[in-house]
Amino acid sequence: MRTPIYISILTLFFLCSCTDDSSYDPDFNAGNSFANSQIRVIEIDTLTIETATIKFDSLITSNSNRILVGKYTDPEFGNVKTASFFEMLPNSYTIDSEATYDSINLYLHYDNYYYNDTISYNEIHIKRASEAIKPKEDAFYNTSKIEYDLEDIGMLIYSPRPMEADTLEIKINDDLGKEIFDKLQTKLITNTDEFKNYFRGITLQPGTNDDGAVIGFSTETTSCYMRLYYSVEEDTYTSQSYIDIPINKGTDYVSFFNQISTENSNEYLQQLTNQEEGLSSNLSENKSFIQSGIGVATTVKFPTIKSLFDIEGTGTILDATLKINPVLQSYNDNLSLRDTLNVYAIDNNNNITQQLTYSDGSAVQAILNKTDQEFNNIYYALPFGTYVEELLNSQTDDIQAFALLPNNYQSSVDRMVIYGNTNTSYKIELNLIYTVYDED
Repeated sequence: MRTPIYISILTLFFLCSCTDDSSYDPDFNAGNSFANSQIRVIEIDTLTIETATIKFDSLITSNSNRILVGKYTDPEFGNVKTASFFEMLPNSYTIDSEATYDSINLYLHYDNYYYNDTISYNEIHIKRASEAIKPKEDAFYNTSKIEYDLEDIGMLIYSPRPMEADTLEIKINDDLGKEIFDKLQTKLITNTDEFKNYFRGITLQPGTNDDGAVIGFSTETTSCYMRLYYSVEEDTYTSQSYIDIPINKGTDYVSFFNQISTENSNEYLQQLTNQEEGLSSNLSENKSFIQSGIGVATTVKFPTIKSLFDIEGTGTILDATLKINPVLQSYNDNLSLRDTLNVYAIDNNNNITQQLTYSDGSAVQAILNKTDQEFNNIYYALPFGTYVEELLNSQTDDIQAFALLPNNYQSSVDRMVIYGNTNTSYKIELNLIYTVYDED
């Protein structure tokens, strides 16, 4: 026998003819059985919702188009650090025998992503990789490690301007620049394999004491490159030339990734040591957590959804919206809330099985509503009717729960703290319109 459902009926009315289908999302279909029926439309907001926090063992970060470098301290998530590793290959191996070396610089083009305080100064330390940047399997992860030399080959202290400026220019050690120049000019290096054996690549590391922002830079070969400048004496003048050594975007194997880590997070996040075991929000002060890059996600379950069948009559879901409330004072202008959250189905091992989309391929997203933010009424609204209907009518338990994560969660560090289901004023809540009809 199904568990009885306790229903708060906020709206109850009868119709004598069929009603229009809900238009809240392009996939919704309320059915065609309303004609010649007595219809009751019930609004329900008391279904049980279970929320928890999980942490994925690792995230693939080598498929990103964004370099991440930076470090800051978060009151909930601890010391957040990002560093990037990548190969670089020359676009030419020929230098005029009469040329003389001038200089070498690294150029990084902003991609407009940032998180936390861009007022503070950041450091970028460029270090030389001491092993090949090549994964043992098919990908690199946020937890992957590559050995590198401790000595800087370049360093910059800068004030990030990711939305205003264009490109950072960082001076590279002339000893290295001259060495590369000599090997190319004297034909000691003439091809890709020889260069890879000589120069494994670089890592971009934040400053040890940085507490500013994580900044994104583009991985396009025209946006991330070293430029080696040299001069050639002509008969009556000196010509300036250069060779570019861009980030390697080749297809033979993955040769780029972002390393993303945290230290000294709160006591609840430190308990997340096994992906298969989530932490109920009932055990974490009615809070659950989300953090991109690290793989912390909030999961949502509807354990009593099939108790809707206990309502007499034949029913269908007309509309459903999940209201998600960020914890007050857990966010600010620096630790900002993103405009959307994506939704993913997960299995009983907390592995992502699919991203939820509509029939046109667009993502199902929770949208941030800030209309009444002066009254602390900020929340995400997730149109969820199609998938709640699937849960209601499913014959299997393939979908164990849904995970909430920001867009581009593998190439960002966006974070959020949300209320669970026990807070009276701000609890997570499913507002459901359920239509019951009895055929004549």
